[in-house]
Amino acid sequence: MSKTSKGSSASSQKRTEKLEHVAIRFTGDSGDGMQLTGTKFTESTALAGNDLATLPDYPAEIRAPAGTLAGVSGFQVHFASEDIHTPADHPDLLVAFNPAALRANVNDVRPSGMVIINIDAFNKKSLAKAGYEDDPLPELRERFKVVEIPLTKLNREAIKGLSLSAREGDRSKNFFALGLMYWLYNRPMEPTIRWLEGRFKGNVLEANIRVLKAGHAFGETTELFPVSYIVPAAKIQPGTYRNITGNTALAWGIVAAGVQMNRPVFLGAYPITPASDVLHEVSRFRHFGVKTAQAEDEIAAMSAAIGAAFAGSLAFTTTSGPGFVLKQEALGLAIMAELPMVVVDIQRAGPSTGMPTKIEQADLLLALYGRNSESPVPIIAPSSPGDCFHAAIEAARLAVEYMTPVVLLSDGYLANSAEPWLIPDVEALPRTEIENHTDPEGFQPYMRDPESLARPWAIPGTPGLEHRIGGLSKEEVTGSVSYDPENNQRMHEIRADKVARIGSVLPPLEVKGPSQGDLLVVGWGGTLGAIVTATEEAREAGLSVSNVHLRHLNPFPANLEKVLGSFEKILVPEINSGQLCLLLRAKFLLPAKSMSKLTGQPFLVAEIRAEIDAMLGQEN
Repeated sequence: MSKTSKGSSASSQKRTEKLEHVAIRFTGDSGDGMQLTGTKFTESTALAGNDLATLPDYPAEIRAPAGTLAGVSGFQVHFASEDIHTPADHPDLLVAFNPAALRANVNDVRPSGMVIINIDAFNKKSLAKAGYEDDPLPELRERFKVVEIPLTKLNREAIKGLSLSAREGDRSKNFFALGLMYWLYNRPMEPTIRWLEGRFKGNVLEANIRVLKAGHAFGETTELFPVSYIVPAAKIQPGTYRNITGNTALAWGIVAAGVQMNRPVFLGAYPITPASDVLHEVSRFRHFGVKTAQAEDEIAAMSAAIGAAFAGSLAFTTTSGPGFVLKQEALGLAIMAELPMVVVDIQRAGPSTGMPTKIEQADLLLALYGRNSESPVPIIAPSSPGDCFHAAIEAARLAVEYMTPVVLLSDGYLANSAEPWLIPDVEALPRTEIENHTDPEGFQPYMRDPESLARPWAIPGTPGLEHRIGGLSKEEVTGSVSYDPENNQRMHEIRADKVARIGSVLPPLEVKGPSQGDLLVVGWGGTLGAIVTATEEAREAGLSVSNVHLRHLNPFPANLEKVLGSFEKILVPEINSGQLCLLLRAKFLLPAKSMSKLTGQPFLVAEIRAEIDAMLGQEN
């Protein structure tokens, strides 16, 4: 936390301190409501006008044993009066509901930071379940400001007289912690109360509101917190904002693509973490002409989307890595048939089932080469939660303009993280006029647009446009089945050239920082925030460092080779074993250096900054 000034609060007569930025992490058992607590604090913070970034951290087990390390759930929110790009490397304050939550997270807290614990949960049995042989608190008091609160007891006192079982009543204790945080950081309670009133009723509603207010009052009256904090609103671009996650933005982008193209949308999907929320959100927009189908498996979902594209709909299918693998054969069919659709892969840690709720971006080579034979597709990767909205629209536009499937690579970090999002002017969003082929005169299913090489989108049932479709090799122009060697060569070249031509219409890659220098940091996907922050810090320290972030991974922007050649050294941080770095080295024959991470967690700013310093010979 960065202190800037001190004052006095008229309501509580306690001192207040003004801070530039704060990072809080809520942690507890997966049944303690940590994700809800963090989400409500985030929404209140967004309404207060702060810039923010969040990092939800779900346990990989559906329901691990209570009180164990495997069952710990966390939610970190970083909010500031200035522009920020990451959820912060280290929380300033940790709220730990039990010993397991403490043990799993306390070493991440910044030195001398604050640790608030529910002391009622610290008994011999729970300490043993968390793996503690001795009481950890004496040692922690020397490292942090430890605040011990009998949270369970105070929660029960607040709900006395209500007809709730002990178990039902204890479920509201997360709102005691939330109310305390609202007091400590001067956040408004009213939005959360309105949300509770719309969600619950009866004793449950009364319990949650009582406990929320009790937590706030406890902060105001206890001597444990002599100071509260104010983080002023950030100076941001004028407009209307809302808090948004990547999955919500992606779902809205899918709906918006249909509106902007005046085309019915079809989404076929099979539930899979972390992509399921997109299906749930899109299904809410039937009034926009959107159709959703929850298929019996991934192959069926992909095949249904292909059928929808053939029938003239703007087709999408969403999945994560394991499901993307299963879709590959059918994706090859869509490539051969040259049908427009978007395949969304929200990447997660693997291989196999792996760690379904943890972060990875290791499906790039799968998207490029995961099918049999030569089967090129354009690949787009959003770089922030809000960017998922625009990426979905762009992917759909490229699909219909070039008559090709497009792969959109999001990831678990973007999917679940949140940021303030400037709601765009709908009138300013790009519109794409789609004209299906209707004239039977001279029609051939594989005749080409001379610029894009796209074949006609001929809707079945259009008189005179009957044609053969399928996965067998197509004859040039006619689309008839052909096993001619020279024809097969030409069709491979045409499909590859069609995707390559997209590179000539992409916007030039923009370098953040000097356009030439000692080091260029290249990233893609959800690594943007950590890379931008690390390179900005390095430039402030006088180092010659710039960064670029690739949105288009196939084809690359036309000026990428020139940009890369303008720097002495290249660093490529990725949450994989170096897949983009491998592609850059192979295509441009440049000695790019890979920075790999596969822990299931995002890059810390300090990690990238340390690698920058090492590459430029800076002493620690």
